[in-house]
Amino acid sequence: MMTSFWMKAGKVFMKSLAAGLSVKVPKEMGSSNTEKFYRIPEGKGPHSVGCTDLMTENAAEGSFLRLYYPSCDATENEEAPWIPDKEYYHGLCDFLNMYRIVGERLFQYYVGSVTCPAKSNAAFKSGEKYPLLVFSHGLGAFRTIYSAICIEMASQGFIVAAVEHRDESASATYYCKRKSVSEPQEESTSNMEKEWIYYRKLKSGEEERSLRHKQVQQRAQECIKALNVILEINSGEEVMNVLNSDFDWNLLKDSVDTSRIAVMGHSFGGATVIESLSKEIRFRCGIALDAWMLPVGEDIYQNSVQQPLLFINSEKFQWADNILKMKKLGSNDTNKKMITIKGSVHQSFPDFTFVSGELVGRFFKLKGEIDPNEAIDISNHASLAFLQKHLSLRRDFSKWDSLVDGIGLNVIPGTNIDLSPAQPE
Repeated sequence: MMTSFWMKAGKVFMKSLAAGLSVKVPKEMGSSNTEKFYRIPEGKGPHSVGCTDLMTENAAEGSFLRLYYPSCDATENEEAPWIPDKEYYHGLCDFLNMYRIVGERLFQYYVGSVTCPAKSNAAFKSGEKYPLLVFSHGLGAFRTIYSAICIEMASQGFIVAAVEHRDESASATYYCKRKSVSEPQEESTSNMEKEWIYYRKLKSGEEERSLRHKQVQQRAQECIKALNVILEINSGEEVMNVLNSDFDWNLLKDSVDTSRIAVMGHSFGGATVIESLSKEIRFRCGIALDAWMLPVGEDIYQNSVQQPLLFINSEKFQWADNILKMKKLGSNDTNKKMITIKGSVHQSFPDFTFVSGELVGRFFKLKGEIDPNEAIDISNHASLAFLQKHLSLRRDFSKWDSLVDGIGLNVIPGTNIDLSPAQPE
């Protein structure tokens, strides 16, 4: 279901972008390539936000993540690129069934200069302990595509580890390996090369549920591995980052509140949240954004998730069977909540909703009827209120408690989906 939607969307996407349907910002707002599109929103919390990438070990089994964190003011640091390598364009093209040579040019032109509003490798703001949030991306995405959510959480005082999954559900990812001795090495830092892993499509006759269940188990282990790596750094252990970076990881020592750890994810990442909670008790609670429940194993429904869990759904994506699985997971548990954001679509959570113009955004369901900024604010505020309660934070996020109960403008308690049994004809 998920893949067939994107296949259809990809074909139209290529045609429409080529036809120039993207809506540009008026000239008075600037004519440079960087200012041509709507920007990813900045964090609204009291902290400046930095980000850096971490990759451990020289193999696919290592951990790969982007860390968002409260930072010192860093006016000299540049904002991080939103899509950091051209190979991610290739992966998106494969995922959307587009020709790479055409798709790369279109992506490069339309979003190649987009940055996320976090300062690359800015100094970590030490001196206090921050709760930790591990984030899992959706099908066909990668670690940078949910920067609006991750940056907001970091601005509110969280350390956020956005995992890039290597289960072949990301449109593209990579690990670093040493070059063979036969290859020329121009300098001492060039003895590593990127080995790319692209999205794996379903094979002919392959049953999707079996593949996705296997992938979600790997994804959960990758979330736990990311948690372990951050806690190792927090305890002062030396962790080898195979990526070249000026970031000082030593500043993270004793900066993680190890009693306040949560997991969050979108779509396939929502299923990953559930799987991670069932496997790791150190995750004290979870937030599943428009969760896709197909990958979740049947064993999970047998009281395997004890921690509090918040489902935040879009109005246009969900269907009865999917919602019933969520409810089965949270029946008779007041710490498991569900809300729906009016006018929102499945893509109201990733960053694409902010960098697409009105025509393209509506046509490809990257935007819903609600303003993207309002939708993400509702999601973030409800998440923060939920996290304050279940991580016992001393913050003022309780002012948004009503959203967690589905009370407020553009929010619905539970679901908008009709769950009444189908009547016989």
